Amino acid sequence: MRTQDEKLHIATEILNQLGGRGFTRMTGAKKFVMLEAGLQFDLPKKADFVKEGINRILITLEASDTYTIRAYKLARRGLVCELRQERECVYGDNLQPAFTEITGLDTTLPR
Repeated sequence: MRTQDEKLHIATEILNQLGGRGFTRMTGAKKFVMLEAGLQFDLPKKADFVKEGINRILITLEASDTYTIRAYKLARRGLVCELRQERECVYGDNLQPAFTEITGLDTTLPR
């Protein structure tokens, strides 16, 4: 079991690797939840906003020091949860491009 500080560190690092506050502004991500070894958050539920209707993301730190990203569509007030996409062995510096590929959402403003 990890301590609360370790869990917070992992969740904060994931959010920072995604782009921090800029990420939340660009994607509309909300309802962040610290997990044992990761981060969970929701995306806007507008049907055309995110690819495949994805509205929940779970990112988990694996023992290999890579991440697994799972993208779900929650429906019927959260009673039905469908796994839409999964990416394993994602390195920290590839979290942003992997997230964009899965959801179709940019994580930063264009330069």
